[in-house]
Amino acid sequence: MKIEAGQVAVVTGGASGIGYALAGAFAARGLSVVLADVRPAPLDHAAESLADTHAQALAAAGAAVVAVATDVSDPGAVQALADSTLERFGRVDVVCNNAGVVCKQAPMWEQTPQTWRWLTDVLLLGVANGVRSFAPSMIAQGGGHFLNTASVAGLMRFPGLGPYSTVKHAVVGLTETLDAELRVAAPGVGASVLCPGLVETSLVATSAAIRPDGAETAEPPEPAASGDPGSRQPIPGDVLTPADVAEISIAGIEADRVRILTHADSFRPARDRIAAVLTDLDWAAATHGDPTV
Repeated sequence: MKIEAGQVAVVTGGASGIGYALAGAFAARGLSVVLADVRPAPLDHAAESLADTHAQALAAAGAAVVAVATDVSDPGAVQALADSTLERFGRVDVVCNNAGVVCKQAPMWEQTPQTWRWLTDVLLLGVANGVRSFAPSMIAQGGGHFLNTASVAGLMRFPGLGPYSTVKHAVVGLTETLDAELRVAAPGVGASVLCPGLVETSLVATSAAIRPDGAETAEPPEPAASGDPGSRQPIPGDVLTPADVAEISIAGIEADRVRILTHADSFRPARDRIAAVLTDLDWAAATHGDPTV
């Protein structure tokens, strides 16, 4: 799908980090942007900043930036986001299901039930809610694209962040299935899953600020480069800016990639996991005498 002026993009988790950078990249290209976040004050500030920074590109395309406070874990709130987008712009071309939080670093048997529920509600069901609310209009217009934010933690083992890794694996699977379903329903509609490594964001701090009772996340670090899923990530690597990730994401959408990896240092661990799966498949085939594998 070609990203171009006149289109409409919706970005959840858009008040900061990758979401804000995606919104900025869209606005710079002359797209109207509907910015959504659960934090009203930062959301309004982000929308004003985007409108000011990209005023020339937006004006040239007759585009606008709109803020809609949204809790993605609430299906009704996400449906209201879709309804307001269609009422204002009459269409939607790109939906970035990007809202995110992160848990504390600990073995999964030490993670609280509230932590598991919180990450599932936001990171997985938040994506599912976005798909449910926006897919029908994309299918009806015959074009569009979903960008669902997962993580390298969804492509490999990630000890210490069990709830986070679990739901990110689920988002990868959800998106692969979604893309297949959309291609049948409307060949012009597709889906990509974004799998970044370390990114210079405030995810740890924002997670700590909005966590519900009983959920646990890492304590905010000293001001420095934090990452996705946080500066205490157990696997080190290069740190990219959100703007870097946004540009790679758009390139991936335009290249019609289902899986978009942003960090070169994540390629080998992802390949190692695939190789381990193939090894187990070879063992199973030999055990069961399957000559086709």
